[in-house]
This record gives sequence, C-alpha cells and structure tokens, in this order.
Amino acid sequence: MQQSLDDDLLFLLYDVARLMRVRADQHARLTGMTRAQWVVLVWLERKPGITQNELAALVEVEPITIARLVDRLEARGVVERRHDPRDRRVRRLHLTQAAEPLLEVVHAYRRESNVLLTEGVAPEDVKRILAGLAAMKFNLLEEKRDGADAVGS
Repeated sequence: MQQSLDDDLLFLLYDVARLMRVRADQHARLTGMTRAQWVVLVWLERKPGITQNELAALVEVEPITIARLVDRLEARGVVERRHDPRDRRVRRLHLTQAAEPLLEVVHAYRRESNVLLTEGVAPEDVKRILAGLAAMKFNLLEEKRDGADAVGS
C-alpha cells in the first residue's frame, strides 16, 4: 500500500522547507533583497568577522557565490570587508550600521513565520517537534562524521 505524501516524513519535511523558502524569497524581494542576502546578514550578525570562505561553508555554497553576494551587500553599504590585523591577506566580513534596519525586518519576518508555522500546534508539541528535528540533525551529522572516519581508515 502506498503511503500518503503527507504521512511520508521525507516528503513532508521537503515540502515544508520548500514552502518556507518560497515565502522567504517573496518577503526578501519586498526589501529589494534576496533570501540568500538575508541569510548572509543573519550569519554575519551571529559570527561577525568571519571570512568569505568560512561563510561559504556555513551557507553551503561556493566561495564565488558568497563573493558575489557580499559584493552586492557591500555596494548597498550594509557589509564591509576589513583586513585581518594578524594577516593582511585575509579579509573579514562585518555588518555596518546600515544593516540594522534590514536585520529588524528579517527578525520580524522570522518571528511572524514562527507564529504562522506553529499556529494550531500545542506548545508541548512544538517542543517535541524541535527535539525530534534536533535528534534527526544529530543523526545525519553523526552519519557524515562516521562516513568521513570510514574514508580516512
């Protein structure tokens, strides 16, 4: 018997993530930005002073893609590249004051999205969902590490 797509964990996770990305794309466009640019701003807020390569690894895109995103954000005046005081070859990424209003929009969008996503879901169920997703993430990360260990053996 074929399982309903709404009862299939992988399909449901994929669909929820896809719908969240589409919605975020639409809202980012209202600010004249892209979801990818929003992601860069949030990561730089969380990890000021990281390098483009470190950011590319976090966002899981190629360094050239990050370079182009940072170029656009720098042209907009919300990100700046600064030389590393210990290694002048390295440039570190920092938000400027001009990023603050944009980050407020992103944070408001995230709060609104959390309310929408959890509407009609009991708080204790939200806690269980978060715990379950964290466990799934851990399982996938452990598999990745175990696979790397196996390759190195």
